[in-house]
Amino acid sequence: MYNNKVILLTGAGSGIGAAIAKELSELGAQLILVGRQQENLETVNQKLSGRHDVLVADISSSAGRQTIKEHCEQRAGGLDMLINNAGVSAFTRFESMSEEKIASVININLTSTILLTQQLLPLLQAKPSTQIVNIGSAFASLAFAGFTVYSASKYGLKGFTEALRRELHGGTVDVRYFAPRGTKTPFNDANAEALNIAIKANIDTPEKVAAEFVAFLQSKKARHFVGWQERLFGRLNGLFPGLIDKALAGQHPAIMACLPKSGGEKN
Repeated sequence: MYNNKVILLTGAGSGIGAAIAKELSELGAQLILVGRQQENLETVNQKLSGRHDVLVADISSSAGRQTIKEHCEQRAGGLDMLINNAGVSAFTRFESMSEEKIASVININLTSTILLTQQLLPLLQAKPSTQIVNIGSAFASLAFAGFTVYSASKYGLKGFTEALRRELHGGTVDVRYFAPRGTKTPFNDANAEALNIAIKANIDTPEKVAAEFVAFLQSKKARHFVGWQERLFGRLNGLFPGLIDKALAGQHPAIMACLPKSGGEKN
């Protein structure tokens, strides 16, 4: 299905992105691996089947997004799929977050993804059948204490995906959404890891998430949420948020205990 399809993958240097790259390379896709660290991207690329492009670019900057756009414009074969995977986490007390940190999380997880999608949309529309796939989070349906700004950014990404899908209805670009739950990657710092243990969270490996992601791509579903418990709680939160308030209240002491102390946020 993806043999010789050109797929641009942001956040490809580690974690879920690296695992997705491996899965797609084995299906014959031609990948454009985008990330901020050359060494990480090269390490990922060496483990892939086939030949792929390594592109060092920061999606959070105008210059970085322009670099990505120009690379795609110059590449033979056009662009068949954009996978917006790049993102940053923030497990921090809201009152201790700096203005710069709040702006950075919103910019990388939401604003920059929107802007990159807008820049690459004409390239995707130039082909008869293409896709935009945004990788969100379970926290886009179930906001969580300690992840206030992160949850807000992922709620925004989910809303953007749904609105763009409806706006492009009837055209050549399909817009889809995939939401992992907790995953064991460098994305999580020691405090977040401690929280996952304390509340006995369901944690997946990047490889498991990537396999489920590729199965989703090969389906016709518009959206997919990893984990039946997370799907259930997300739906209940939409219908009866008061019930979820009560359900999560019992975890509040553990969350507060695992949060970094004031001034200890990790950028």
